[in-house]
Amino acid sequence: MESTSIQQVALAELALRDLAEGRTELLENALEELHPAEIAGLLEGMPPEPRQATWALVPEAQRGEVLAYIHDEARASLIDEMQPEELVEAAEQMDDEDLAEVLNVLPTDLTETVLTALDEDHRLRIEAVLSYPEGTAGRLMSTNVLSVRADVTLAVVLRWLRRHRALPPHTDSLMVVDDDGRYLGRLDMGLVVTGDPDSLVAAVMETGAELVRADATEADLTSLFERRDLISVAVLDEEDRLLGRITIDDVVDVIREEADRRLLQSAGLEAEEDLFAPVLPSARRRGVWLGINLMTVFLAAWVIGRFEDALEKIVALAVLMPVVASMGGIAGSQTLTLTIRGLALNQIADSNLRWLLLKELGVGALNGLVWAALVALVTLLWFHSTGLALVIAVAMLLNLLAAAFSGIAVPLILHRLGIDPALSGAVILTTVTDVVGFLSFLGLASLFLI
Repeated sequence: MESTSIQQVALAELALRDLAEGRTELLENALEELHPAEIAGLLEGMPPEPRQATWALVPEAQRGEVLAYIHDEARASLIDEMQPEELVEAAEQMDDEDLAEVLNVLPTDLTETVLTALDEDHRLRIEAVLSYPEGTAGRLMSTNVLSVRADVTLAVVLRWLRRHRALPPHTDSLMVVDDDGRYLGRLDMGLVVTGDPDSLVAAVMETGAELVRADATEADLTSLFERRDLISVAVLDEEDRLLGRITIDDVVDVIREEADRRLLQSAGLEAEEDLFAPVLPSARRRGVWLGINLMTVFLAAWVIGRFEDALEKIVALAVLMPVVASMGGIAGSQTLTLTIRGLALNQIADSNLRWLLLKELGVGALNGLVWAALVALVTLLWFHSTGLALVIAVAMLLNLLAAAFSGIAVPLILHRLGIDPALSGAVILTTVTDVVGFLSFLGLASLFLI
C-alpha cells in the first residue's frame, strides 16, 4: 500500500514536470502504459489546468474506464470540459453500473444525449439500473451475467462457454434459471471443468446460495460479503427473476468510499471533495462547519464567562481548566468511534444497549479515578493547594463519566433521527465535554475554594 502511494506521487511529479517542460509526447506514451485506475489517481493529484492538459493526452480507448475509477468531483471537472460526442464514446466503454453512476451526476439534457446515442440493448440495460434508488443493490449490480438452464448437461455448458470470446470479470459461477428467467441456484465454475460431463446442471447446482434483492441497501450487501466471503452474488426482483449480479470488486469500492466518507465527514468535509478544487467552492463548503463549530465554542466561552470572578481570584483555574476539557474530549471520542462502528456493523440493538452503556460508564469511572488521582498529584505539587487538587480530580471524574455517556447517547440519538453520526457526532460530543468540564471544574472551585 505504501509503495503504491509513493509510486503515485512520483508519477504525478513526473507528469507535472513533463507538462511544464513541454514534453507532452513523453507523457502521452507513459499514459498508454498505465492502468486506468493509475491514470485516475494521477489526475486526482493534479491542479485543474494540468489535469485538463493530461486528460487531453489520455487515449480515447481508456477514457471510459478512467472516468469509472476517478472520484465524483474530480470526474465532474473533466466532464464539464468534454463534448457530448466524447462523453458518448466514453460511455460505450463503461460497464453498466459505472455508467449509471456517471449519468446520475450529469445534467438531464446531457444524460438524454448519451442514452439516445447508445445502442438499444445497452440503453435498456442502463435504464434498468437507473430505475433503482442510489445506494441499493439494483444500482450497483451488473447486468452482464451468464445464466444456464437446469436441464442441460455440464458438457453442453462447457461447449457453450467456449463459444464466448471472454467471460465477465469475477465469474466464479453461472446462474441457473428456468424458462421464465426465475432464479433456481448457481453452478460453480469448478464443477463445470472437473465434474462429470454427463451430469445435469440440476444435479450439481447449489440451491441454497446467498442472494440479494434489488432493493437491498449497500450496508446489507457489504455485511453479506464480509460474513460469507463471497466473490459474487445474484440480484433478484420480488418475483425471483434474475436481474444481474454484484461482484467483490464493486463491494470493495463501496467499503472504501464509505470509509473515506466517514473519515472526511468527521471533519465536516465532503466525501468526494476534490483536493485541487477551486478556492471559492472549497471555502464555502468548509465555512459551514466552521460556523457550526464557532457557535459551540461561544457556548463553552459563555460557560467560562459565568465564573469570571473565580478566574480573577484563582489564576490557577485558567491554567488547569483545559486539562479537564481535553481529557473528557479524548475519552468521549474513543467511545463515540466505537459506537459509530457498532452502528455501521449492526452490532448495537435494544437488547445489548444497557450492557454497553454500563460497560462504557465503568471504563470512564476507572480511567477517571486513575487519571484524576494523577492530575490531582501534579496539581498539588505545582500549586501546593489540596483544595484545588481535590476539585480538579472530582471535575475530571465527572467529565469522563459524561464523556462515556455522551459517546454512546449522541450517535444513537443522531442515528434514530436519521442523521449520520459521523457527520456531526464529534462536534456535539466536543461541546458536551467542554461545557461539562468547564462547568464542573469552575463550579466546584466557586463553591469550595472562594
